[in-house]
Amino acid sequence: MASLQFHLYFLVLFLISNSILVPTCCLGDTTCQLPRKHSALFVFGDSLFDVGNNNYINSTADNQANYSPYGETFFKYPSGRFSDGRVLPDFIAEYAELPLIQPYLFPGYQRYTNGVNFASAGAGALVETNQGQVIDLKTQLSYFKNVSNVLRQELGDAETKTLLAKAVYLINIGSNDYFVPLTENSSSTHEKYVDMVVGNLTNVIKGIHKIGGRKIGVLNQPPFGCIPAIKTLLNGTEGSCLEEASSLSKLHNSVLYEELQKLEKQLKGFKYSYFDYFDSSFQVINYPSKYGFKVGDVACCGSGPNRGYYSCGGKRAVKDYELCENISEHVFFDSVHPTERAAHIISQLIWSGNQSIAGPYNLKTLFEE
Repeated sequence: MASLQFHLYFLVLFLISNSILVPTCCLGDTTCQLPRKHSALFVFGDSLFDVGNNNYINSTADNQANYSPYGETFFKYPSGRFSDGRVLPDFIAEYAELPLIQPYLFPGYQRYTNGVNFASAGAGALVETNQGQVIDLKTQLSYFKNVSNVLRQELGDAETKTLLAKAVYLINIGSNDYFVPLTENSSSTHEKYVDMVVGNLTNVIKGIHKIGGRKIGVLNQPPFGCIPAIKTLLNGTEGSCLEEASSLSKLHNSVLYEELQKLEKQLKGFKYSYFDYFDSSFQVINYPSKYGFKVGDVACCGSGPNRGYYSCGGKRAVKDYELCENISEHVFFDSVHPTERAAHIISQLIWSGNQSIAGPYNLKTLFEE
């Protein structure tokens, strides 16, 4: 019965989403014209962006969120999102006047004129990260190539070229790649590893550009040392952020920033938004009352110090877990992922933040150009 409800939920969501902003003439009509101001949204990444792709692959409970209490705030049913409700791309789609962007692996026919979401919880920029359990970034790029071919069949080359050039490509990847290095101490090893992770990410951005994408939004990495799961893993007790763990985030972010500046000079028509997720999430976590939260450093759902054991839902290695009474008071829903309310606040900064936090363009500007 639960399985039937789950698929009925996605069927309703699919029908609603595909009835909005999609011209009916796009069904096989090569003369179809898209709305003049229409900009699609294509999403790549990990659990911060996954809207249910991992529901349809042979993954582990660590990389799935298709069970309670995930989804209980907004959807009233677990949708596969690692949140009590919506995640960042859901809000970005809303601001861009798009319907909810569907997971690529959702069964059945999809219209891609609004975009599609390839993100997979547990995925990394490196193929080896959680290999066999997730959709790595390189595979996500291959899925995007498939989508571009479908669009060309339905819209023709000229219309597809226009759609892909006007679309915005939102990417968040890297956290899962760094899980093992976080336990290592060699800074020289970290530097080589970061170069490899960022190199794979920039290669995928080049791949998107080659297929036709021009406008990229990229999040940098959050302060790893402030995440409840990392603090519990490395420190074992409650306390302030671990600077040593966050230094790895800073190294990744500085390399990524430099590489994006290089790509701007190398790739024709390339425009990007580099969002400072590190600073914005650091502020919300460490000064929660400023943003209307009561708890910034302890997860709502989990167990152990900081509720930092990744046990929300009782389906993972640790079965026991606690659930807070008021989810909206917390920055973190589980020991890794933000609550819907925290995601909402961050999404507003991604969308319309100034150049110090989202530059050289914010997403609103990219969608309007």
